[in-house]
Amino acid sequence: MPTQQCLGDVVRQNAVRFAGVPAYVADDRSITHRELCERASALTAALAGVGLHRQDRIAILGRNSIEFGEVLAAGQLSGIAVATVSFRLAAPEIGRILADASPRVLFVDAEYLPVADAVRAELGLELVVCLERTDRTDIVDYQEFVAARRGEDLPFSARPDDIAFLIYTSGTTSRPKGCILGQRGMFAGAHLMNNEMRSGSDDRILLTMPMFHIGAMAMALGIHARGGTAVLHRQFDPAAVIETVPAEGVTVLHLAPTMLQAVIDAATGTDALAGVRTVVYSAAPITAPTLTAALAAMPEAGFLNLYGQTEVMTSALPRELHRGEGPARDRRLTSVGHPFPDVSVRIVDDEGNDCPQGTPGEIVVSSPSMFLGYWNDTAATTATIRDGWCHTGDIGVLDEEGLLHLVDRKKDVIISGGENIYSLEVEDTLNKHPAVAQCAVVGVPDQRWGEAVCAIVVAAEGAVVDAAELKEHVGSQLARYKAPRSVIVVDELPILPTGKIDKKALRARVHSRVTVPAAPC
Repeated sequence: MPTQQCLGDVVRQNAVRFAGVPAYVADDRSITHRELCERASALTAALAGVGLHRQDRIAILGRNSIEFGEVLAAGQLSGIAVATVSFRLAAPEIGRILADASPRVLFVDAEYLPVADAVRAELGLELVVCLERTDRTDIVDYQEFVAARRGEDLPFSARPDDIAFLIYTSGTTSRPKGCILGQRGMFAGAHLMNNEMRSGSDDRILLTMPMFHIGAMAMALGIHARGGTAVLHRQFDPAAVIETVPAEGVTVLHLAPTMLQAVIDAATGTDALAGVRTVVYSAAPITAPTLTAALAAMPEAGFLNLYGQTEVMTSALPRELHRGEGPARDRRLTSVGHPFPDVSVRIVDDEGNDCPQGTPGEIVVSSPSMFLGYWNDTAATTATIRDGWCHTGDIGVLDEEGLLHLVDRKKDVIISGGENIYSLEVEDTLNKHPAVAQCAVVGVPDQRWGEAVCAIVVAAEGAVVDAAELKEHVGSQLARYKAPRSVIVVDELPILPTGKIDKKALRARVHSRVTVPAAPC
């Protein structure tokens, strides 16, 4: 076993081995690996100066930025645990996550200061640090906070068994679950990602997905594992992507398949993507037409499909299996590839017995980079991690080539633009509206995002259901992307003998009635 098992070792080594290579590029600014190490050390010293110690918690609420990367690096070096918070969530959801993580310090973009103001007193936050310039005297300016401790040594260092991150993922109830990701596991995961991307210090990855998610964070850690560069966008914009790729010498793209298609469409008639060597996609398999168009736009690129969850990185369909043509390739493209090295995957039935080859069952995974459990949720941890195996809740099947195919993405999960939307959370919110007697939420095809939320509603006696009013009701309590794009009123919902709503029957019925048009960005 290697002696270096902390993410901070990567930060320190890069500061020596790849000192002048940019670690992050964003908004016409850049920071080298040496500067990243120095500023992360100064930030840690500043946090220590206000009383924080190793394994205390901080939180960050913001879009992709160099400052975001510096906060992550400070945690990697010091062993201070970093909780990331989705800026896409509604204020009540953000409040619940912060209450659960109980950070001592919150780092926040200026646009989210109103949210911080709303929860600060209730949560007892000791310090709020704005990542952008602010004139407010009650908020600490990030640049001044770091500059005050410039040049100081790291006051304490991370240890292999430390918690590195708390990344929150919505559960099947309204309570979010904080995945505990350890230094040792994330160190292993970073090098795993680097090996799969086959990247080095001359590679530059463009990250348009938010780094509060494990996906973009893992990509950043992976590119940094061998001294490469992460180019950051604050949000996805196809036109900005095709402008940035040649301007910044981007060699690696990380996109969901729907985003990849949008980029290809925007690049039509140009050679803007010709320099791309690797395309990493996730959240869904790629279609043959999209792959064909992508290969034409990026003839030198290898494609890599990743499958996993915040809890555990599981498998990859490597570049060589994307090539060729005919039924064999098309079948492989419907899979999520082979398990990563050092990762074991089983398909089990409800009793935990291994299913015969070709028989669907729950995907369970054992991995050195697996999460450590759920923060403040022993029951969920016990239910998910059993005898060293992570029970994903996804249904899959292994074929004769050992390729893993997803059969059902957590039966009630709606995947819209790469975001997981849990139906029960939306249903709980809808049921609080006085016009709703009963409801069910399922996903329907969406031309842009893959799936969209559809609410099937039984009206309360004497009530009239207003679709726009229901959408606004959900959007005021949850993230806007979770609000139903379509609402269907029915007299009754189909019920199984167990008393549960028959969502399989609902999906079949609704899919034949609803096709959601493409949504604007």
